[in-house]
Amino acid sequence: MYISTLTTQTKNIKMEKRTCLECGETLKGRADQKFCNDSCRNAYNNKKASRTTNYMRKINRILKNNHSILEQLNPEEKTTTFKSILEKNGFNFNFYTNTYITKNNRIYYFVYDQGYAELENNKYLLVKNAEN
Repeated sequence: MYISTLTTQTKNIKMEKRTCLECGETLKGRADQKFCNDSCRNAYNNKKASRTTNYMRKINRILKNNHSILEQLNPEEKTTTFKSILEKNGFNFNFYTNTYITKNNRIYYFVYDQGYAELENNKYLLVKNAEN
């Protein structure tokens, strides 16, 4: 009598059809499975993060370019240059990683370890942070 009751209960349970979140294939295996394979899992997560990731890539590209320009123009850890030279090389003054204000209220803008401060007559002082 116990066996027949179990069989009846099993027949009454409706199995939910589980599908892959990426491609819609029917899933077989673990009850908590969400994807049919690693490719679908990666594709799903890449699409989910792409909007934010593209924005961050754009900013990182600008920061990397700024850093490269400062590094190229400042091989000796301290030098001066003109704003026009920075602009000619594609430097973007709107993007930097941090600032440092001296006791004399001079503001240094840093792109990671490479920094710059505005002097007079469109001249800039380029420095390298010695702590790194």
